[in-house]
Amino acid sequence: MKTHFLMTACALAALIAIADVAQAQAQAEAQSTSTLEKIVVTGKRANRVSKGATGLAMDIKDTPQSISSIDKEDLTNFGLTGSNEALAMATGINVEQYETNRATFNSRGFEIQLTQMDGLGMTNSWGTVVGREDTFLFESIEVIRGANGLLTGVGNSSGTINYIRKRPKNEDGGEFGVSFGSWGLKRAELDYNKVFTQDGSWAGRLVVASEDKDSFTRDLHNKRNTIYGVVDGQIGQNGTLTVGLTAVDAKQNAPMWGSLTLLHAEGSQADFPVSSSTSANWAYWNTQSYNAFAEYTHRLTQDWEAKLTYNVRHANEATKLLYAYSYTGVLNNDNTGLVGWPYRSQGSTDDSVLDANVSGPFSAFGRKHTLLVGLSRSHEKTAVDTYAALTHMGDSLPAFPYGGNAYAEPDWAVRAPSTRGQQTLTRMYVASRLVLTDNLKAIVGLNAVHLERSGASIYGSAATNTEYPDTNKFSPYVGLTYDFTPDVLGYVSYSDIFQNQDQTDHGGHYLAPMKGVNAETGIKAEWLNKQLMTTFALFTAKQQNLATYAGLITDVPTTDPRYNTNWYEGKDVRSKGFELEAVGRLSKDTKVSLGYTHLILTGPDGKDIYEWVPRNTLKARVESRMPALPELHLGLAGRWQSEISNVSYGKQSGYAVADVFASYALNSKMTVRLNVDNLSDKKYITGLAYGALYGAPRSYGVSLDYKL
Repeated sequence: MKTHFLMTACALAALIAIADVAQAQAQAEAQSTSTLEKIVVTGKRANRVSKGATGLAMDIKDTPQSISSIDKEDLTNFGLTGSNEALAMATGINVEQYETNRATFNSRGFEIQLTQMDGLGMTNSWGTVVGREDTFLFESIEVIRGANGLLTGVGNSSGTINYIRKRPKNEDGGEFGVSFGSWGLKRAELDYNKVFTQDGSWAGRLVVASEDKDSFTRDLHNKRNTIYGVVDGQIGQNGTLTVGLTAVDAKQNAPMWGSLTLLHAEGSQADFPVSSSTSANWAYWNTQSYNAFAEYTHRLTQDWEAKLTYNVRHANEATKLLYAYSYTGVLNNDNTGLVGWPYRSQGSTDDSVLDANVSGPFSAFGRKHTLLVGLSRSHEKTAVDTYAALTHMGDSLPAFPYGGNAYAEPDWAVRAPSTRGQQTLTRMYVASRLVLTDNLKAIVGLNAVHLERSGASIYGSAATNTEYPDTNKFSPYVGLTYDFTPDVLGYVSYSDIFQNQDQTDHGGHYLAPMKGVNAETGIKAEWLNKQLMTTFALFTAKQQNLATYAGLITDVPTTDPRYNTNWYEGKDVRSKGFELEAVGRLSKDTKVSLGYTHLILTGPDGKDIYEWVPRNTLKARVESRMPALPELHLGLAGRWQSEISNVSYGKQSGYAVADVFASYALNSKMTVRLNVDNLSDKKYITGLAYGALYGAPRSYGVSLDYKL
């Protein structure tokens, strides 16, 4: 992998050098262009607006949906270097870390299945995310809650996570930082921007992050290296080209595959040390990924532009894992009863997204409106090979918690194909912001989607066929906003969305597509000269025919391929509730973010369902500089959730966790920062959707940042 990173670094350097040489040659031509022509690129750099929420360039206040953002300053100050830890700070988002290397995110009661980079991506029908994104790559992370019909038309009623990549800037410079902390944390990061041409028409940015640390979990070790390079510049008089490449190498030794078994046979819940792990010291989970993108924007007229974007990603996974489980689902009273299931695999995933659109204003009925029309095609292909365990399969484990050498590594068979799958999504879309009156605006959209899928189910179900039913659907989106005053806006919105499902029923047939419906109404208001924005939202969301776990198939002959596999049934699940959020500045020195979510989840019988989703959550961040000592910067971040439970895994009472930081500017370029996470050393379970895992105890970190 070191060779791959060296090659990647060389490629990025070559890319920057080529751009530098090419534009040096074109610089003479630039001298003759008009001032307007020269600032096509630099103006875009200075005024970038994410279109992730609707595809339209609109402020958060003007968007008829709940949107939160975690910016680069928050990520840095609170030491949020991993995406899972960052998303745990977002209003209305719950992070279910059910293994050390896998997690799911849920919003408004449902798993988030849509993750994007700069507004483009493909739905993840499984919901599970492997590993963590390094947040140093991003300017911000957007969270759009509810069904986002304007983005894809395929997905569910939960929400969308949109990572906004760093792009080249208009000036030379950057930053370098190092961090040290609990469990042997060592981290270094570099972000440097270079303007290649005198007129600023070409620039590049290089971002590198390397992190190496142990864990509070027994024997767990994480190492992650990330490099990202991006170049943008002007092509001719009206074109802008951006090209970027990201490479990530992540290694995790002694990962947990599956979670803790906490319930005893007589019904009590065990209380183990937070360091407890089911893993073996020979286990690992290594991932490598390469993500390249090219984006070309062409100015058709003064106001209209066409954009063509192509993203491609290749990822490899190599694993040796130990799954520790009980045949009965519970422990004996002496904490015995676990058996081991060793597993080894190699897999790959290839994704590509091609998107073309045109956007701009148009006039009708004496008013000026905005239109976006586009076409996209996404393709994903996955392949997994496995190595069967020849020895030690099903060996009993000693009483829990045990050590990393409690289960010997088996002998492995030769590599053999296991599962293959692919999906293709074709989408035509249109979105428009219509100015109906001076105060009343409408945001309307329509997606026409065709989704094809084939291959083995990722849930391991024994399907009677390997062909999924295609999804051919139209998904509408409509929203209205009304400006009561220049600072107060009311809104309503409706969207529906569809998703094919990987789960199979008792007969081995794939479930029909799920339909998600989302309706929301709210009020957004700006205060303190538009420095602070508050949002109050009422929402309802419904998942029709949502795959819900129904048990193991044991009532068929053992020779039947369905025997002892999971089966699912479609249920209609309804979510409703409200959210309150306040984000912005109370003064030039004090920044706040406060979000509260109340949720009601009911099944088709009208009773509570999915009790592992907290019904009440509160997220808060506040940071301030001391007027008497402006070099000192202090911050507090807290999150609280109500009780959760799962009849198969246990209970977790309501709890709160607080993180703090203090930074001090030694001079104009150098800042030192202290972070303390889980200040009260609270012991808690991170989630119960798919198992139980303890959260991190109190930890410390010290960082030094230097401006270049």
